[in-house]
Amino acid sequence: MDVLSDVVAVTRTGRPRSAYVRWHAPWGQEFASVPGSAGFQVILQGSCWLLPAEAEPVQLRTGDVVFLPHGSGHALADSPETPVTAPACGPEDPEPHAAYASDSVDRSGAGGPATVLLCGAYQLDPSRTHPLLLTLPDLIHLPAHPDRRVELDWAVKLLAAELETPSLGTDAAVPALLDTLLLYILRIWFTERPTGGDTTGWAAALNDPTVTAALHAIHRDPAAPWTVAKLAAESGLSRAPFARRFARLVGQPPLGYLTWWRMTTAARLLRTSDAPLRSIAAQVGYTSEFAFANAFKRTHGTAPGAYRRKS
Repeated sequence: MDVLSDVVAVTRTGRPRSAYVRWHAPWGQEFASVPGSAGFQVILQGSCWLLPAEAEPVQLRTGDVVFLPHGSGHALADSPETPVTAPACGPEDPEPHAAYASDSVDRSGAGGPATVLLCGAYQLDPSRTHPLLLTLPDLIHLPAHPDRRVELDWAVKLLAAELETPSLGTDAAVPALLDTLLLYILRIWFTERPTGGDTTGWAAALNDPTVTAALHAIHRDPAAPWTVAKLAAESGLSRAPFARRFARLVGQPPLGYLTWWRMTTAARLLRTSDAPLRSIAAQVGYTSEFAFANAFKRTHGTAPGAYRRKS
């Protein structure tokens, strides 16, 4: 596994939700802020205006992708002057964004020009949020562009087709396509966006071959007996320069990140499997169940068994 793949696999919880929605002008819809979630909007046809809660309106055109990694409140409308309706659901509801289950919706207005959107939301587990996601801005706008990676457009088209015309296997295809869409959005943001001269942070780390090599090694085999020297060898640097470079870009020392990732992986295994503690300990690099339990409690504030029982 590489870093981005693991971020998607570990952080998301439950089933992502999505819908193919057709609006007819005039229309305006508010989307409530939902902490612990991430949402997206893709313009499949026509145009509209994005109305962020604390920023200037942004015009969106066919092919534009908007990603809100922190569940920020916003509105969409055919015009900045069109009144918006209250959100259909909010953070207090048991299933946020329930108005956008995986289906196709026609929101008819007064018969004006149509705008077709692909809307969706991912529920995230705050206890397992990767620091990579924490560095993202409240709103990411990926404008349609002929030079944009075609993989994102393919994922959008496949997802839209499944939602517009459900068929055999749609229930399995939609979650997989949503994960793929999220992965492509993150890939573009971290590897292709202009960094503006940034020399630290995850955007810089994922564009640094030496640090990325060490990160991939950790994610590929978290149980390996990694040391700073071994990770430095993976990166092609000597020990001291590697440790400084890793800490500067990632925000913590190599072995600190290794421990955090091991405990995050262990938490996922405790929640999603019935494997005995000794097996989970071995999968994250601990030969002693006692040592694993102590490390887990230091990270999560509770013993592994108690964590599993309340999950």
